[in-house]
Amino acid sequence: MATAREIRSRMKSVGNIGKITKAMKMVAAARLRRAQERAAASRPYAIKIKEVLSNIVSDPSVLSGLNVKQHPLLQKREVKKVGYLVIASDKGLAGAYSSNALKKAVAEIAECEDEVVVITSGRRAKDFFTSRGYKVLSYHMGFSDRPTYNDAATIAQDAAKKFADENFDELRIVYTVFKSALSQTPTVDFILPVEPPADAVGKAGGSFIFEPGQDEALSVLAPKYLETVIYSALVQSAASELGSRMTAMSSATDNAGKLGAKLLLGYNKARQAGITRELTEICGGVEALKQAQE
Repeated sequence: MATAREIRSRMKSVGNIGKITKAMKMVAAARLRRAQERAAASRPYAIKIKEVLSNIVSDPSVLSGLNVKQHPLLQKREVKKVGYLVIASDKGLAGAYSSNALKKAVAEIAECEDEVVVITSGRRAKDFFTSRGYKVLSYHMGFSDRPTYNDAATIAQDAAKKFADENFDELRIVYTVFKSALSQTPTVDFILPVEPPADAVGKAGGSFIFEPGQDEALSVLAPKYLETVIYSALVQSAASELGSRMTAMSSATDNAGKLGAKLLLGYNKARQAGITRELTEICGGVEALKQAQE
């Protein structure tokens, strides 16, 4: 059985860990609210810009007049390589957030019949895929829980260049959709090349007038679409990471409290046993002295 001194030392360690996890929980909770607001604000814009661009490319007359070299993001070619942009966290202590996203990515890659290449966002994703022998074209780190639009633009420019250079023929993004602090869902979206909606295939759009012209408009709209979709995925993932971290740290704090209570009970028992032993030894010594005097 551990001594009272050893139990007291462990109680101190558990108490310190509990303070750290409680502080991390409070920080994550404070930042989660802002992350939720960014995620909610970005999603409608991302959906609408994708809808607009998809409906534009559904018009054959628009695509027939475009210069493919000037609009590489709209180029559809035979699929030989598929690229996956996988978003995970830079740091740990966020429950199963990263592992769930990575499991989703691995499951999707396993079902893909074409050659696969990977672009990662987050240190966890980079370490996971490089250590397992996947072909990682590039990686981005340092902003998983607080992404900015500039971060999304950097990733989008990297992905667009690699798509234009034919490093892959399709791009899919794996990220985590935030629903609540207790619920996050890993998902996969198809983002490149831009394709018309399924119900609009073969139909002429005819409802868009370009000013000053379709080349100028699409040269701005297509890259902006990619940046917006990636930014929306980043902020959704950031909110999911913070929500998962808050939940994990809350559980860790509760467990530290329970363990501390058990250790306190054990400490009291050990101290009581020590006091009883000392009293027994004192009584035995007194009795021995009495017998020696007689």
